[in-house]
Amino acid sequence: MHKNNDMFSNGQLIFGVLFALVFAVFIFLAYKKDINLHKKYYKGSVWVLVAFIGFLLMIAAIKFIFV
Repeated sequence: MHKNNDMFSNGQLIFGVLFALVFAVFIFLAYKKDINLHKKYYKGSVWVLVAFIGFLLMIAAIKFIFV
């Protein structure tokens, strides 16, 4: 007897890929529709992201320097 070791069936893989593609398209269209609102209300928020990434890099640097 041949034991099937596949984690997902072909139907599940096809569904997963199609779902991911359609989801990405809808997210892109929603972002494109709201781009003017994002520019108006979230001006300067990129600096919060830069600070967060910098904080994570600082923690990683401390870990690798002192441990």
